[in-house]
Amino acid sequence: MTRVLLTGAGGMLGRELARQLADLDLTSTTKETLDITRAEDVDQAVSHVDVVVNAAAYTAVDKAEDENELAFSINADGPRLLARAAAHHGATLIHLSTDYVFDGESTDPYSEDTPRRPQSAYGASKAAGEEAVLEEHEGGTILVRTAWLYGSGGSHFPGAMLRLADAEDTISVVTDQIGQPTWSRDLGHWIRLLIDNRIGSGIFHGTNAGQTSWWDFARVIFEKAGHDPDRVLPTTSEHFVRPATRPSWSVLGHSNWNDSGLPAPRAWDEAFDEAFPILFPKAHQ
Repeated sequence: MTRVLLTGAGGMLGRELARQLADLDLTSTTKETLDITRAEDVDQAVSHVDVVVNAAAYTAVDKAEDENELAFSINADGPRLLARAAAHHGATLIHLSTDYVFDGESTDPYSEDTPRRPQSAYGASKAAGEEAVLEEHEGGTILVRTAWLYGSGGSHFPGAMLRLADAEDTISVVTDQIGQPTWSRDLGHWIRLLIDNRIGSGIFHGTNAGQTSWWDFARVIFEKAGHDPDRVLPTTSEHFVRPATRPSWSVLGHSNWNDSGLPAPRAWDEAFDEAFPILFPKAHQ
């Protein structure tokens, strides 16, 4: 049976992965049980596994502008240690990354080999993490980039929209940020496929297919919950200035799935149709 070490098991994706990998020989760790920035602890944790799935991350995008050192410690130094240990012990590393490693200025889906050009401290820390794991263990590392993630047991856009729907007459949502809403259950499934098919290395984009804006996505959420979607008003990013730059374009390509003999991700709206009644049974109409 495949022996798997899962880091970041306390987060939204981590909990989903723990559920989907539970029938394997799984060791789940949280930041309380494994500090991925401590080399000795990391080496010991990795020493008896076949696959490491690193879902541990610093994800406070705006705070990273002020907590640069902490963000790089968790998102770059920790992954380097995991990759080094995986290389030493002959394990495969599956490392979760993000669309923020790109510049957000494209109009075509980003291919897996697009050069990194992050525009924020958070994005720079995740880009540095990608570079680190590939430097340490390129032949045994799988990068999985995701974006616009939602799921059970965490903070996410659909949940925020439904809370606002109950509290406000109208809400304003940006039309000029385009991406791919991604269900954590689908992402967990894709990672399980990589493990079961013994994929040893490569870069994969773990997002649902297609594209939409935050505004259009919010309208879909309102409609599914029985609210008037016209209560969602269009606006632009210039009216929502934040410390960290948000990518205008977060659409990722999926070529490497088919190239590796695996099914490409399904469309975001198909996934959300299935996810909504599961995540929000009281709101489902």
